[in-house]
Formats: sequence, structure tokens, C-alpha cells
Amino acid sequence: MIATRLAIPDVVLLAPKVFGDERGFFYESFNQQAFEAAIGRSVSFVQDNHSCSARGVLRGLHYQLQQPQGKLVRVVAGEVFDVAVDLRQSSPTFGQWVGELLSAENKRQMWVPEGFAHGFLVLSESAEFLYKTTDYYAPQHERCLSWNDASIGINWPLERLAGAALQLSAKDQAGAALALAQIYA
Repeated sequence: MIATRLAIPDVVLLAPKVFGDERGFFYESFNQQAFEAAIGRSVSFVQDNHSCSARGVLRGLHYQLQQPQGKLVRVVAGEVFDVAVDLRQSSPTFGQWVGELLSAENKRQMWVPEGFAHGFLVLSESAEFLYKTTDYYAPQHERCLSWNDASIGINWPLERLAGAALQLSAKDQAGAALALAQIYA
């Protein structure tokens, strides 16, 4: 596995070693020891999630104030633009974002540690998105950051939607601006 620390160094892009031939491919999608070596700390995952979304669906930017979740995310069908926003007030990268294309084709994964808001935009006809979390889903602690807050300035690749309409849930449409959001100390 090749691990690349992104512009926010706590967020790590992971690319597996893929073995392929005329029959197809094989790769190790998760190895606890290799993962912990790549991110530099011990992590326990407690929940796996799987979502399927159509082109133009934007999910996020979600986070949990209590029971914060670290997420190891990947796409097994289609392509998404995946984003993490640093909400740790004490961090030198507070309020900054990183984004990467994740797809079934490139087989990359992104580690989004606790203290970040996370979201993604589906660029393909549909996408199946898998992620492991370090804590359980706790809807009473879930918060949503505005996907289009100008103070954060996420450069979503909306031009890649090929005429599809942007689709957000009511919860995601009502996300808070960074200046008004509840954040981590």
C-alpha cells in the first residue's frame, strides 16, 4: 500500500497494490497493521457502512460532536469527489479542506480522522460507497456543515455532473456555516 499524506497531513490517501491479469484483479483492501503504520496510530473500527447514490447526490458534510468518528472510505462502484474539512479549532489547518477522486477504478481509500466533517459528491451514473468508522453512529450528536460555505471554499467539481441536478437531503441543505457551526476544541 502507498500512503500519501494530503495538504492536511492527518488525512491520508491510501492506494493498494493491485495484482491483475486477464482473469481480473486481487488486492488487499484492509490490513490493520499496514493501515496503522500508514496513519501513525492505533485505530479500532466498530461499524461498516455501505451507501448507493445517483449522479449529482451530495452527502455531507457530516460529523458527530460527541462520539466523533474516524472514517476509512472507499468506492466499489462508480466515482465520487470525497472531501474532509478540519473542524479542530486548535489545529493549524482549522477550516481548511482536502478533496480526492475515489473510484472503483483507482481503488483508492481516504482516511478521515476524528475531528473532521466529511462528505462526497457522486460524479458517475451511480456510486457505491463503503466506509469503516471508529465509533458508532449517534444521530443525536450528528451535525452538518454547509457544503457551499464560501469561507471554506470547497471546489466541488460540479462541471462533472454532465447535466444532472445537484441533489441534497433536507438535512444537508440546512448545514451550518463554519462561523456558526459547533466545532471541536
